[in-house]
Amino acid sequence: QVQPVESGGGLVQTGGSLRLSCAASGRTFSSYDMGWYRQAPGKEREFVAAISWSGGSTDYADYVKGRFTISRDNAKNTVYLQMNSLKPEDTAIYYCNWFSSDYGRMGPFFGSWGQGTQVTVSS
Repeated sequence: QVQPVESGGGLVQTGGSLRLSCAASGRTFSSYDMGWYRQAPGKEREFVAAISWSGGSTDYADYVKGRFTISRDNAKNTVYLQMNSLKPEDTAIYYCNWFSSDYGRMGPFFGSWGQGTQVTVSS
């Protein structure tokens, strides 16, 4: 299966910002909804944000709404996650994947999970 490549993570202080990128080549990028997910140590992977194939529709988990913004550039096969006002509870490995929003926020997924990018927010 094809695998996206996430980047842009790092260590920031509470209140700081980061912009994550996800390079998602290998599929017809513009035909798929894209989602960002995260997994903290000892926890299940959870939904963060999603964007429709056209970019015309977005969806956010309540715990990031108003702080995070998802966007995509279909010409570059890339989806972004702008994260502002970061909190220690945002600390996690962040992943992206192609998926279908027709069945909810948690899949089905159409790629393998990549390595993710680590986001650490210090208090």
